[in-house]
Amino acid sequence: MPARLGPEELRYIALFQDITGATVMDCIIDEEFDRVIYVVKAEDMGKAIGKRGSNARKLAELLKKNVEIIEYAESLEDMVKTLFKGVNITRMNLIEKNDKKILYINVPMEQKGRAIGRNGKNIKKARMILARLFDIDHVALS
Repeated sequence: MPARLGPEELRYIALFQDITGATVMDCIIDEEFDRVIYVVKAEDMGKAIGKRGSNARKLAELLKKNVEIIEYAESLEDMVKTLFKGVNITRMNLIEKNDKKILYINVPMEQKGRAIGRNGKNIKKARMILARLFDIDHVALS
């Protein structure tokens, strides 16, 4: 689990695990978009979401925030595909320079808007998760 979990994230993880029985790999509180993002083990996605989304709705009501549940993937490539589900990723290129890791993700021009999301919501989520789980300093779409 990431070392950057504060007391609020730990509380949210405990609540999530009590309600769902799913294993949480990470929890990110995104104040800008008023959401809590949970990254859970792939085999626990069904438990995490619940029947017809019941667990996600229950958590959203209790936390008074939007709840997003993301499936954890071991590899960077699989995690990027999970984060940008529905977007055709044509190429990924990880560059390391000056002790910084920059991930370039190529998507078709007509899918760039979906990859970025309204007000940058999707790309911001990807940047937060990839920074915490894979030590990526910057994610750029091209």
